[in-house]
Amino acid sequence: MTSFTDIYTLSNGVQIPCMGFGTYNAKGGDNLAINRTAIEAGYRYFDTASLYETERVLGQAVRESGIPRKEFFIVSKLWHDERGYHEAKDAFARTLDRLQMDYLDLYLIHWPRGMEGDTDWKEKDLDTWKAMEELQAEGKIRGLGLSNFLPHHIEPILNNCKVRPVVDQLEIHPGYTQEAAVRYCQEHEIRVQAWSPLGRSAMLEHPVLKEFAEKYQKSVAQICLRFLVQKGIIPLVKSSSMDRMKQNQDIFDFEISVEDMSFLDNMPQNTWLGEHPDYAIPKKRSNFEQ
Repeated sequence: MTSFTDIYTLSNGVQIPCMGFGTYNAKGGDNLAINRTAIEAGYRYFDTASLYETERVLGQAVRESGIPRKEFFIVSKLWHDERGYHEAKDAFARTLDRLQMDYLDLYLIHWPRGMEGDTDWKEKDLDTWKAMEELQAEGKIRGLGLSNFLPHHIEPILNNCKVRPVVDQLEIHPGYTQEAAVRYCQEHEIRVQAWSPLGRSAMLEHPVLKEFAEKYQKSVAQICLRFLVQKGIIPLVKSSSMDRMKQNQDIFDFEISVEDMSFLDNMPQNTWLGEHPDYAIPKKRSNFEQ
């Protein structure tokens, strides 16, 4: 990747921008303004989910931009309590209604397992995937994918699917690289995307990253994002200011050395902000976006 506007081609032939803009944890009018600013800054790949409660305002920002829908790459996700054949189709219909769109570029299963005691999670995931395959066959989804799925969660789908997943979203940043999961995805032609690519800002004061930032005359955030891009991983960035949005795009005029990439790859685990999909009880959605 040599430019913010560069693209990857997914295993199903769909083209995807090399950087996305995440809408998690920003709701209501403030998020509308943020999405408008992100569009103005040049972002066209937007990541949302039913859990985030940001689908309505994202759709509004896209419509108000006056830019044709086909120039955007829109991704949404169904939550763990929306898994199941009929549940997934209903969830997808609600997502399109909130976005006021007639198709998605990608639709993902957000979380592989449900609440404690979800012993039939494999069957639920497979029923969900079947519904998603049918929606894609109807022309309503361009690609299917996963989020927070580790290799043992992906295997049942690969062994039973008609349509293979083309992406998997994982928490990835220096100090939490999930190398085994990334390698598995790459071996199966699943493009990895990184949520929380800055460790939700927890990495910005890390002394080693500060040293690298000084060495390359870049910010710590730019070091983290460049690290991911050089690994072929799509970062999903977030920011509320135009200056920071532009700074996050400005990572294609330098290259981290092989030695420094190895150092970043092998940093001790120092921050992990998510939850483990096999042991954590995922949060419930509110009724805000039903």
